[in-house]
Amino acid sequence: MSKLEQLLSQYAAYHLDHKNILTHFVGIPLIVFSIMCLTARVGFHFSGFEITLALVLIILSCGYYLKLDLWFGAIMLLLFATVYPLALKVASLTLAVWLMLSMGIFVVGWIFQFVGHFYEKKKPAFVDDLVGLIIGPLFVLAEAVFILGLRKELQQHILEQARKQRAAMDAKPVDATTS
Repeated sequence: MSKLEQLLSQYAAYHLDHKNILTHFVGIPLIVFSIMCLTARVGFHFSGFEITLALVLIILSCGYYLKLDLWFGAIMLLLFATVYPLALKVASLTLAVWLMLSMGIFVVGWIFQFVGHFYEKKKPAFVDDLVGLIIGPLFVLAEAVFILGLRKELQQHILEQARKQRAAMDAKPVDATTS
Protein backbone atom coordinates (compact mmCIF):
# COMPACT_ATOMS: atom_id res chain seq x y z
CA MET A 1 0.00 0.00 0.00
CA SER A 2 1.36 3.41 -0.95
CA LYS A 3 1.73 6.22 1.59
CA LEU A 4 -1.11 8.04 -0.19
CA GLU A 5 -3.42 5.04 0.18
CA GLN A 6 -2.41 4.61 3.82
CA LEU A 7 -3.09 8.23 4.75
CA LEU A 8 -6.31 8.57 2.77
CA SER A 9 -7.71 5.28 4.05
CA GLN A 10 -6.84 6.22 7.63
CA TYR A 11 -8.65 9.54 7.15
CA ALA A 12 -11.55 7.87 5.30
CA ALA A 13 -12.10 5.51 8.25
CA TYR A 14 -13.52 8.53 10.09
CA HIS A 15 -15.50 9.63 7.02
CA LEU A 16 -17.68 6.82 5.68
CA ASP A 17 -21.04 8.59 6.02
CA HIS A 18 -21.97 10.47 2.84
CA LYS A 19 -23.50 13.38 4.78
CA ASN A 20 -20.22 13.80 6.63
CA ILE A 21 -18.28 13.77 3.37
CA LEU A 22 -20.63 16.39 1.89
CA THR A 23 -20.14 18.71 4.88
CA HIS A 24 -16.39 18.35 4.38
CA PHE A 25 -16.75 19.62 0.82
CA VAL A 26 -17.81 22.92 2.38
CA GLY A 27 -16.04 22.93 5.75
CA ILE A 28 -12.50 22.03 4.72
CA PRO A 29 -12.22 24.55 1.86
CA LEU A 30 -13.56 27.27 4.18
CA ILE A 31 -11.05 26.38 6.89
CA VAL A 32 -8.15 26.25 4.44
CA PHE A 33 -9.17 29.56 2.88
CA SER A 34 -9.50 31.22 6.29
CA ILE A 35 -6.01 30.02 7.25
CA MET A 36 -4.70 31.41 3.97
CA CYS A 37 -6.38 34.75 4.75
CA LEU A 38 -5.03 34.84 8.30
CA THR A 39 -1.47 33.99 7.26
CA ALA A 40 -1.42 36.15 4.10
CA ARG A 41 -1.04 39.25 6.25
CA VAL A 42 2.27 38.09 7.74
CA GLY A 43 5.30 38.34 5.51
CA PHE A 44 8.22 40.28 4.13
CA HIS A 45 9.49 41.59 0.82
CA PHE A 46 12.42 39.94 -0.90
CA SER A 47 13.80 41.18 -4.23
CA GLY A 48 10.54 42.97 -5.00
CA PHE A 49 8.41 39.93 -4.22
CA GLU A 50 6.18 39.56 -1.18
CA ILE A 51 6.72 36.31 0.72
CA THR A 52 3.81 35.67 3.05
CA LEU A 53 3.37 32.97 5.62
CA ALA A 54 0.42 31.78 3.50
CA LEU A 55 2.72 31.36 0.50
CA VAL A 56 5.23 29.40 2.59
CA LEU A 57 2.43 27.14 3.87
CA ILE A 58 1.16 26.61 0.32
CA ILE A 59 4.63 25.67 -0.91
CA LEU A 60 5.24 23.29 1.99
CA SER A 61 1.85 21.61 1.82
CA CYS A 62 1.91 21.29 -1.96
CA GLY A 63 5.44 19.89 -1.76
CA TYR A 64 4.10 17.25 0.61
CA TYR A 65 1.10 16.54 -1.63
CA LEU A 66 3.34 16.29 -4.71
CA LYS A 67 5.55 13.82 -2.87
CA LEU A 68 2.49 11.70 -2.02
CA ASP A 69 0.97 11.85 -5.51
CA LEU A 70 2.07 13.94 -8.47
CA TRP A 71 -1.41 14.15 -9.95
CA PHE A 72 -3.20 15.22 -6.74
CA GLY A 73 -0.33 17.51 -5.78
CA ALA A 74 -0.47 19.34 -9.11
CA ILE A 75 -4.23 19.84 -8.81
CA MET A 76 -3.87 21.09 -5.25
CA LEU A 77 -1.14 23.51 -6.34
CA LEU A 78 -3.42 24.82 -9.08
CA LEU A 79 -6.30 25.25 -6.62
CA PHE A 80 -4.14 27.06 -4.05
CA ALA A 81 -2.63 29.30 -6.74
CA THR A 82 -6.14 30.22 -7.88
CA VAL A 83 -7.37 31.09 -4.38
CA TYR A 84 -4.21 32.76 -3.03
CA PRO A 85 -4.86 36.14 -4.74
CA LEU A 86 -8.27 36.31 -3.07
CA ALA A 87 -6.66 35.57 0.31
CA LEU A 88 -4.24 38.44 -0.34
CA LYS A 89 -7.19 40.76 -1.03
CA VAL A 90 -8.85 39.75 2.24
CA ALA A 91 -5.54 40.26 4.06
CA SER A 92 -5.29 43.79 2.65
CA LEU A 93 -8.57 44.85 4.28
CA THR A 94 -8.58 46.86 7.48
CA LEU A 95 -7.42 44.97 10.54
CA ALA A 96 -10.92 44.60 12.02
CA VAL A 97 -12.56 43.53 8.74
CA TRP A 98 -9.72 41.11 7.89
CA LEU A 99 -9.83 39.50 11.32
CA MET A 100 -13.63 39.26 11.55
CA LEU A 101 -13.96 37.89 8.01
CA SER A 102 -11.12 35.39 8.37
CA MET A 103 -12.23 34.18 11.79
CA GLY A 104 -15.88 34.08 10.69
CA ILE A 105 -15.01 31.86 7.72
CA PHE A 106 -12.90 29.67 10.02
CA VAL A 107 -15.73 29.21 12.53
CA VAL A 108 -18.33 28.47 9.83
CA GLY A 109 -15.95 25.89 8.31
CA TRP A 110 -15.58 24.12 11.67
CA ILE A 111 -19.34 24.19 12.23
CA PHE A 112 -19.75 22.28 8.97
CA GLN A 113 -17.08 19.82 10.11
CA PHE A 114 -18.73 19.11 13.44
CA VAL A 115 -22.20 18.77 11.89
CA GLY A 116 -20.73 16.14 9.57
CA HIS A 117 -19.18 14.27 12.44
CA PHE A 118 -22.52 14.34 14.26
CA TYR A 119 -23.92 12.31 11.33
CA GLU A 120 -20.83 10.08 11.29
CA LYS A 121 -20.98 9.57 15.05
CA LYS A 122 -17.18 9.63 15.09
CA LYS A 123 -14.75 12.25 16.27
CA PRO A 124 -12.66 14.08 13.63
CA ALA A 125 -9.58 12.19 12.43
CA PHE A 126 -7.14 14.83 13.70
CA VAL A 127 -8.15 14.07 17.30
CA ASP A 128 -6.27 10.78 17.03
CA ASP A 129 -3.60 11.93 14.57
CA LEU A 130 -2.70 15.54 13.77
CA VAL A 131 -1.66 14.46 10.26
CA GLY A 132 -5.41 14.48 9.57
CA LEU A 133 -5.25 18.28 9.47
CA ILE A 134 -3.09 18.26 6.33
CA ILE A 135 -4.74 15.17 4.82
CA GLY A 136 -8.25 16.66 5.05
CA PRO A 137 -7.85 18.91 1.99
CA LEU A 138 -6.32 16.03 0.04
CA PHE A 139 -9.22 13.78 1.08
CA VAL A 140 -11.76 16.32 -0.24
CA LEU A 141 -9.85 16.57 -3.53
CA ALA A 142 -9.67 12.77 -3.81
CA GLU A 143 -13.41 12.46 -3.13
CA ALA A 144 -14.13 15.04 -5.85
CA VAL A 145 -11.92 13.13 -8.28
CA PHE A 146 -13.71 9.89 -7.37
CA ILE A 147 -17.12 11.51 -7.94
CA LEU A 148 -15.92 12.45 -11.43
CA GLY A 149 -15.29 8.76 -12.03
CA LEU A 150 -11.50 9.04 -12.04
CA ARG A 151 -8.95 6.89 -10.17
CA LYS A 152 -11.52 4.23 -9.35
CA GLU A 153 -8.88 1.64 -8.43
CA LEU A 154 -7.40 4.01 -5.84
CA GLN A 155 -10.90 4.72 -4.52
CA GLN A 156 -11.58 1.00 -4.13
CA HIS A 157 -8.31 0.39 -2.26
CA ILE A 158 -8.95 3.31 0.08
CA LEU A 159 -12.53 2.26 0.77
CA GLU A 160 -11.57 -1.35 1.51
CA GLN A 161 -8.84 -0.30 3.93
CA ALA A 162 -11.03 2.38 5.53
CA ARG A 163 -13.80 -0.11 6.24
CA LYS A 164 -11.31 -2.51 7.84
CA GLN A 165 -9.84 0.26 9.98
CA ARG A 166 -13.31 1.49 10.95
CA ALA A 167 -14.34 -2.03 11.99
CA ALA A 168 -11.22 -2.25 14.16
CA MET A 169 -11.97 1.17 15.69
CA ASP A 170 -15.58 0.19 16.40
CA ALA A 171 -14.45 -3.11 17.99
CA LYS A 172 -12.24 -1.37 20.55
CA PRO A 173 -13.87 -1.16 23.98
CA VAL A 174 -14.44 2.35 25.32
CA ASP A 175 -12.47 3.04 28.49
CA ALA A 176 -14.93 4.62 30.93
CA THR A 177 -12.21 5.39 33.50
CA THR A 178 -10.65 8.20 31.44
CA SER A 179 -12.22 11.64 31.64
